[in-house]
Amino acid sequence: MTTFSNSFSKFPAILATVAATLAIHSGLAQAQQVLRVSAIPDEAPTELQRKFKPLGSYLEKKLGMKVEFTPVTDYAASVEGLINNKLDMVWFGGFTFVQANVRSGGKIVPLVQREEDTKFRSVFVTTSKDINQLSDLKGKNFTFGSESSTSGHLMPRYYLLAAKINPDTDMKRIAFSGAHDATVAAVAGGKVDAGTLNISVWEKLVEAKKVDPAKVRVFYTTPGYYDYNWSVRADMNPAVRKKLTDAFLALDPSTPEGKEIQGYRSGCAQCGFAEVRINASWPVVFPTQGRRAGVGP
Repeated sequence: MTTFSNSFSKFPAILATVAATLAIHSGLAQAQQVLRVSAIPDEAPTELQRKFKPLGSYLEKKLGMKVEFTPVTDYAASVEGLINNKLDMVWFGGFTFVQANVRSGGKIVPLVQREEDTKFRSVFVTTSKDINQLSDLKGKNFTFGSESSTSGHLMPRYYLLAAKINPDTDMKRIAFSGAHDATVAAVAGGKVDAGTLNISVWEKLVEAKKVDPAKVRVFYTTPGYYDYNWSVRADMNPAVRKKLTDAFLALDPSTPEGKEIQGYRSGCAQCGFAEVRINASWPVVFPTQGRRAGVGP
């Protein structure tokens, strides 16, 4: 027979168990109050973190939660991180978004992109006086950026092929620098005759005087194409997703804070964000070029 005193004597143990359980769940709730953000590593990790800082601070104020930027080692890690719930939002290029969307069965969705990303461009650069058009690249040493880069590989390859130049057979040697700034360094240092990178990184390097355009010059600029966007998982809390979208759309480039954030990863501080409307070319052009280059989704 259970007496009142015996039951009461067990109460502290029961209370401790309940308290521990509540503490665990409280910890989980707190852990969920962190937005884990990353970006494709098309520049040095330290540079990406530096550039993200003002945007991270802005989002923390708008969301009321901590925002952490986590650099990744390569493009594939950014895709896998978002798919496997290790990240909550990622700055993708056009191709990496398609990769993530395909690999997740359509569970990765684009949130916002800048106006310039609907007509993005790449530039081809060289130090050689003998290279003035794409056809001059035949028989030369050339570098792309990362193999999975939309603006540093896939779309430049697309336009090379359109000009009837096959990088794999018409050039002496092709390389992959891994990042846009590394491409410029390889060209400037004479490791290759020419290379290609995205136009916004090029313009920022010139503006920061990290490259001398009189020595390393642009000899070809591609037509526009769809590229970068901030992507999230489709199962993100709808309230958080709306706050994120509203925060990006509310950025005002007329303020110092807005101008600095609008220029994130961009040479265009006046280019506002807009909600993404998936372009019909994304599921076709990027995977096709990826398969041709051996890096399909």
